Amino acid sequence: VQLVESGGGLVQPGESLRLSCATSGIVFSFYHTGWYRQVLGKQRELVARMDSGGTTDYADSAKGRFTISRDNGKKTVYLQIDSLKPEDTAVYYCNVRAVYSSLEYWGQGTQVTVSS
Repeated sequence: VQLVESGGGLVQPGESLRLSCATSGIVFSFYHTGWYRQVLGKQRELVARMDSGGTTDYADSAKGRFTISRDNGKKTVYLQIDSLKPEDTAVYYCNVRAVYSSLEYWGQGTQVTVSS
């Protein structure tokens, strides 16, 4: 099983990014998906999640600027982040969790740095 994230980088405040998480080795449509982020020294926190049926849930801090989506054909989950703020700086991780079992996998993380 592999989860490969991409799309992170150094951006200026107000810009946008789209993170991607390409998966392999799983039946993607049978997994719930999510994005989390972690700042050094702090706990990993949920940003957004989308279940296998397409229902979404966002952290309060993510509502309005973050959009999670998934493409079951491409086995990929996305996170669109608009109007980036310095406080969005973190390592972003994708997560998949099986609908019918306790299997769960994490990506390696992608760094997002928002700075002028």
